[in-house]
Amino acid sequence: MKKRSSTPTGAEDEDFFGRVYSVVRLIPSGRVTSYGAIARYIGAPGAARTVGWAMNASRKGDDFVPAHRVVNRNGLLTGKHHFRHPGMMQELLESEGIKVEDDRVTDFKKLFWDPYKELV
Repeated sequence: MKKRSSTPTGAEDEDFFGRVYSVVRLIPSGRVTSYGAIARYIGAPGAARTVGWAMNASRKGDDFVPAHRVVNRNGLLTGKHHFRHPGMMQELLESEGIKVEDDRVTDFKKLFWDPYKELV
């Protein structure tokens, strides 16, 4: 997939977003994954930013996508500004028993859900 400098909008991107959403819906409550892990799993390594765009667009769809369970590779809540209010992503994670301090998931490695290992 080619790198892009703006938000994707074409039919190809809708299919990409659909593949992302299918994986994100499988993340169990109380677990988190990264944009990059999803991109690698769907065969688009290097497209972590586009996965982020998909998470941002997910709230526009009819079906629930647990976008709050997707964080950056260091466990940071980099997508928090795309939620209804900046604290909402943390609140959703904490409602699932995930501890967050300074916008970072504590025990990130322990809670990390790797689709390559989990979706065999």
